[in-house]
Amino acid sequence: MEETSGTQGAGGRAEGAARAGCPDGIRRALAEHTTVTLAYADEDGPQACAVLYAAGTAPDGAPVLYFVTAAHTRHGRALGGPGARAAFTVQRDGQEWSGLTGIQGRGGCRPLHGAERDAGWRAYTARFPFVAADDRLRAALERTALWELRPDWLRLIDNAQGFGHKEEWGA
Repeated sequence: MEETSGTQGAGGRAEGAARAGCPDGIRRALAEHTTVTLAYADEDGPQACAVLYAAGTAPDGAPVLYFVTAAHTRHGRALGGPGARAAFTVQRDGQEWSGLTGIQGRGGCRPLHGAERDAGWRAYTARFPFVAADDRLRAALERTALWELRPDWLRLIDNAQGFGHKEEWGA
């Protein structure tokens, strides 16, 4: 896995060698998109939902996605339990197959609190400045749970580099 020179991630943390070996192509794809489709299972079976996210970097250098959702929603209840996991995809709509680029992944989810929430909120509002600019929206979202999706496996598919081109990171 490739490492890169140091840059700054969410909350000003140095990345570089601490990037946990996640390839730059995967990090770029996560940073370029804004919507993740989460797949999970609960007592009623499998379900999926789409949420806006901001990409960031965890303290150990691994990639992380921050999203906002209420804990009382179906996916909030399913993802809020201990050891909750989700599979997910990130891609732009309307792509031609020959240039299709997207991410597949899986990882753990949890709501954030305290300083972790503050750092995630800074990353989220930096990605979506309209949230901070609208007093009503900002107040509503500040009262809603901020979540961390911490991938442990990611696959970039980039057909623009050749049909079926893949880069993987993680377990």
